[in-house]
Amino acid sequence: MSPDSAQVAVRLAQQIEASGPVSVAEYMRVANTAYYGRADPLGAAGDFITAPEISQMFGEMVGIWLSDLWLRHRPAACYYVELGPGRGTLAADALRTMKRLGWEPSVHFVENSPALRAKQVQAVPDATFHDNLETLPTDAPLFVVANEFFDALPIRQIVSTLGGWRERVVVQDGVSGFAAMPGACVTEDLIPEQFRTAAMGSIYELCPEASSIMHQLSARLAQQGGVMLVIDYGYTQPALGDTLQAVQSHTYADPFTNPGQHDLTAHVDFFELSNCAKNCGLLVAGPSDQGAWLSALGIDQRAQILAAANPSRAADIASARNRLVAPDAMGALFKILATYAPDWPQPEGFGL
Repeated sequence: MSPDSAQVAVRLAQQIEASGPVSVAEYMRVANTAYYGRADPLGAAGDFITAPEISQMFGEMVGIWLSDLWLRHRPAACYYVELGPGRGTLAADALRTMKRLGWEPSVHFVENSPALRAKQVQAVPDATFHDNLETLPTDAPLFVVANEFFDALPIRQIVSTLGGWRERVVVQDGVSGFAAMPGACVTEDLIPEQFRTAAMGSIYELCPEASSIMHQLSARLAQQGGVMLVIDYGYTQPALGDTLQAVQSHTYADPFTNPGQHDLTAHVDFFELSNCAKNCGLLVAGPSDQGAWLSALGIDQRAQILAAANPSRAADIASARNRLVAPDAMGALFKILATYAPDWPQPEGFGL
């Protein structure tokens, strides 16, 4: 356990000793705040790799998708907004593509990690940074991108027990440091009707922070105009299951050991995100599988062009394309959801 991780573990242990067990959501919040604040976790030398880091083609397809909507609507002014932009790679590739297609929106990043902000400044020097959504511009349409953002937000877990549905909490454990168990509070009212009689041990997850952020941005888009693109792994209908996971050095780890030392994520509830958008008056496209969306936008043609221009890298380009698109790689696991203001064009890539 690193000194940073030990410090997080001690802080959590002290909180639990003083006030009792913490929710899974609070545990995840503390751990991820420390994790993302300490260093850049991306790339081969880090803990995980995201689609923009696999190939420039990913960001270019996002840039083409956004540019198509801009060209068909032609707002007098607009802003590119990215939530949790990683190293800024997606934005740099997308913005380069947008520029070729005739527009250069002002760039705004919502990012709290000092380590990642430093990388983002290198990739997109003119970006304006925000700690939260409240300070984003209000005077023009927003083109919002959230790639692997929602999966890192804290989730609540509700577990079915003999005593009813109870929130899962985290306690100290002498062997592994921490462990999850059913708490004392009955939380039946949080469970959808279709799951109320599920088998003992069943887990239902919800992410209030994701719902809040989606609602805030959807209200903005309804008022200001614009679109939002959500890219993440998750499910498209309400479901049961424990999806909390930890990744360290590109392998799975125990989420309840070494908090702050690895990335904690959970699958995204696209059904809930879609409902938040619809409740604010937005239209919704998708969710679609990432592979189908990228293929519809022309990633195969782009791969051919890149390979022709760089013959020595043709095999690497083909491998990257397959990793992004193939169903047994990222193509089916990752979903694409688009939300947009009612008077805006229908977005491409969703088979509408």
